[in-house]
Amino acid sequence: MPGFVDVHCHTPMTLFRGASEDVALDRFLREILWPREAKLTDDDVFWGMTLGCAEHLRGGTTTTCEMYVFEDAIVEAVRAAGSRCVLTPGVIEAPGWDYIGPWSERLDAVLSFRDHLGDSAETIEVGIAAHAAYTLPLEALEAIGAAAHERGALVHIHVAETEGEGRELEEQHGKSVPALLGELGFLDGRVLAAHGVWLTEDDRRLFAERDVAVAHCPTANAKLASGIAPLADLRRRGIRVGLGTDSPAANNDFDMWEELRLAAFFARATTLDPEVLPAGEVLALATRGGAEALGRDDLGVLAPDKAADFVHVRTDDAAFVPRVEERDLVSHLVWAGTSRHVADVWVAGVQVVEDGRCTTVDVERARAEVQERATRVARS
Repeated sequence: MPGFVDVHCHTPMTLFRGASEDVALDRFLREILWPREAKLTDDDVFWGMTLGCAEHLRGGTTTTCEMYVFEDAIVEAVRAAGSRCVLTPGVIEAPGWDYIGPWSERLDAVLSFRDHLGDSAETIEVGIAAHAAYTLPLEALEAIGAAAHERGALVHIHVAETEGEGRELEEQHGKSVPALLGELGFLDGRVLAAHGVWLTEDDRRLFAERDVAVAHCPTANAKLASGIAPLADLRRRGIRVGLGTDSPAANNDFDMWEELRLAAFFARATTLDPEVLPAGEVLALATRGGAEALGRDDLGVLAPDKAADFVHVRTDDAAFVPRVEERDLVSHLVWAGTSRHVADVWVAGVQVVEDGRCTTVDVERARAEVQERATRVARS
């Protein structure tokens, strides 16, 4: 089968797995995450990304879309692990983030990084991330959107994740955050909006009109009590949707098998329609759908002249018995399959998982490095 495409990740945050237990998103960011991220080094991010890459690959995920900083360390880790990445280095202004400089300087640094890397990395594409409308001024969002559009780069942003995150802007301007982004020209290019839980009817119509893609993160949104994105309605409107695991602090893993199943369960539970998202469509959501959300027609499919990213799933297991009709194989894969059934994985034609073991990463060392570094940033 094609490798999974995880369209919204902060993979280096393996360093913070479990840090957001039983708290809401805003409190987690301001009281726990941002103070710890202020202490990170390049080496910390390299090891967090390395351990995360091994977890992604072991579960059958061959491509991730990353929103984070320390982009040089991320590239080094991705190359060493042999995974594939759409990297969107983040631009943010928030407490504890002074070390990356004001937004204008950070944007210049991201653009310079993108220009320098160019096409030298076969398995890495570089876009730009505007963290959110609540962590950047409107002029920054306008500039980031324009820079991305000018270069044909993917621009990645958190939108409508929680019910109240855009309230202050809405009260000031009398418009929703998506509407403001539309006026600023931010939605004119390749846009990936992460979450989209609280999109209004008008917001959804705008996204459909502007061809804005949505990264649906059902596990993280449920765990943080943020809500459930209207997946069935987004798809009905023709909006491109992919699945994302978000960060291991909010999820707490990178298991796309869980995401695809939970996305379907939530869609059926909220619509009371058992015919929403049949198994084949669910599988497509996690593979081809993710690629489409990223604007990449070379990923998420097994076809000539496409990326050779594929997964061998063992079906000699009770989860795949019985198979009475032809459709049963895909049904069992989606409704009963798990990461333990992944035997082998290839990225760009190179085998990176063999017999359930990631061959490109010294996982034992990576675990030890992350343990030591996570303890330091939590306690220092």
